[in-house]
Amino acid sequence: MQIGAHKILSPVFLAPMAGVTDQPFRHICLDLGAGLATGEMQSSNPQVWDTDKSKARMDLKQEKGIKSVQIAGSDPALMAAAAQFNVENGAQIIDINMGCPAKKVNKKLAGSALLQDPKLVEQILTSVVAAVNVPVTLKIRTGWSQQHKNGVEIARIAEAAGIQALAVHGRTRECMFKGRAEYQTIRAIKQAINIPVIANGDICSAPQAKAVKEFTGADAVMVGRGAQGNPWLIQEICQLLEDGTIPERPPLPQIAEMVLSHVAQIHKFYGEEKGYRLARKHVSWYLKQIPNSDQYRRAFNAIDDAVGQLQSLTDFFDNLITLKEKSS
Repeated sequence: MQIGAHKILSPVFLAPMAGVTDQPFRHICLDLGAGLATGEMQSSNPQVWDTDKSKARMDLKQEKGIKSVQIAGSDPALMAAAAQFNVENGAQIIDINMGCPAKKVNKKLAGSALLQDPKLVEQILTSVVAAVNVPVTLKIRTGWSQQHKNGVEIARIAEAAGIQALAVHGRTRECMFKGRAEYQTIRAIKQAINIPVIANGDICSAPQAKAVKEFTGADAVMVGRGAQGNPWLIQEICQLLEDGTIPERPPLPQIAEMVLSHVAQIHKFYGEEKGYRLARKHVSWYLKQIPNSDQYRRAFNAIDDAVGQLQSLTDFFDNLITLKEKSS
């Protein structure tokens, strides 16, 4: 797939997820085969750019792969300025968020709330595309509500405005993350426009990813919550799409190495004081993949220092590996 001057070698993308897809996690997913890993959503309001959270999200130093940054907001001028700021900071692709269903985003008429106002959508897209000399992409939902699925209309507006790739989550804003994603609308969008389309929503297994890609005709699939605690899903999808096989899940020592490395990178990126708190949710997601780990998860969440976290995880996995060796 081509997005502007960038050739995307893998048809598996990592969805931008606030509080999840920070630089350490993006790097893991890129190493496992993701073709594009867009950073966490950033506000277009410059008044919040000096916060620690914004600074971490804007940090593109040491970034692997194509530097794709997502921005959100409802003011065309502020969105254009935010795009320019990020390009000056090193962004190579600007992604616009019109898919987030969160209330705190939608009450500001940003995210998926914008789908109610196609004219404003057009103004924002046109302004951002004109403001930067890098490709601009867009992420949307199928519409605002089940009664107002205007995804095809928005997609046509996007293509006319100069958007160079479109990711579509197969739910409306009204759906939030409830129920099942539907892919008929994504298929209709793909048939209506000529720019690349990326299908997103409920892609939690390699067979599901393959089925969604084939049904919709999408150029790529985008993995979101399915990768939480399971970044190997990206590798599995890549291999299934490439040669029709699914690799075996990594052995326990390799999983242990991944978890420990990820936690260490979180500590390094955020600093130990903040890092050990942020590491808890990622470890909880990893532990969901390990049977009978609930009791340990609660104990891990009570650890209040970075060194203690790494030592505890080392002991936990060493014990698991020893028990597995004895039973085999």
